[in-house]
Amino acid sequence: MAGTAGLLPPGLGRAAQMLAAGVLLLHALELIFVFDHVRRYRGALGVSVLLTLLFGLLHWKPLADAAEQRAGGSSP
Repeated sequence: MAGTAGLLPPGLGRAAQMLAAGVLLLHALELIFVFDHVRRYRGALGVSVLLTLLFGLLHWKPLADAAEQRAGGSSP
């Protein structure tokens, strides 16, 4: 949007779009591998999926750590 409005230097808008698409793709792949942890979210599964796509590790890692502590393991 900012590139289309002329607020960014030429070429930077496209680079920002590609970077954002890459980050979204990485989070989507991450979601596949950590889905068991994502399911542990107390809210709706769709919300947990959305939070994982937006924040990735910052969303599912605390869920995994809490499950590990409940199971009696120690987190590193």
